Amino acid sequence: MKALIINPVMTSAADSIIDKVKNADIPTVLINREPTAEQMSAYNKLVYVGCDAAQSGTFQGELILDTENKGDINGDGKVSYIMIQGDPENIDAQLRTEYSVKALKDAGIEVEELDLQRGDWDRNKGQEIAQNDLAKFGDQIEVVFCNNDDMAIGALQSIQAAGRTVNKDIYLVGVDALDAALNEVEKGNMTGTVLNDAQGQARAMVELALTLADGGKPDQVVELQEDHYVWLPYRQVNRENLEDIVQEMER
Repeated sequence: MKALIINPVMTSAADSIIDKVKNADIPTVLINREPTAEQMSAYNKLVYVGCDAAQSGTFQGELILDTENKGDINGDGKVSYIMIQGDPENIDAQLRTEYSVKALKDAGIEVEELDLQRGDWDRNKGQEIAQNDLAKFGDQIEVVFCNNDDMAIGALQSIQAAGRTVNKDIYLVGVDALDAALNEVEKGNMTGTVLNDAQGQARAMVELALTLADGGKPDQVVELQEDHYVWLPYRQVNRENLEDIVQEMER
């Protein structure tokens, strides 16, 4: 082959993958799981295409800050939340977990973490974690942060089963802007989500692979935000801008 597009299932496998493609002298585009800058610098025909996970976490926090009470539903001066995390080894999960809460802190909001559980991006696990936490913490929970929409939809099922109402006595945010999540945002059952531009990433990775295969340079296709990295921006999605976002996605 003249070029490769690789989605490393495990972030820890990046070193082995990079060694193999370097030794074979095959230009390679990595996607979805971000290697470190040190790993990427090991081979000059290597490019990573993705979104800045820190931005997606920040946008989750800002969705909460945009609510009428900035997440402090019970008015006790702090935002009490649970965090349903994806795979803790995944850099996206790490950064979304950190930066969603950091956005609140940076805005001067006091926060209280009631629980942080690993949900592995799975809807059923999201439902189970939310169910257990709602039983344990009850009305103390004001915000449910989920690293992706599948877990958020699972959490929503438990929130509704517990008799809670999103955007009235609890807030719920996810990431990915899946169709199912967009439907729940439209109905008011999710506070918001964050669009991960999968179509834009797909176009960029293919164009980069074709260019690299022909001996071209990455900057002939897209602007590199930093050495070896191509970042596509996330977008906040709430009930107010949902229609515009959906129209853009359908183009």
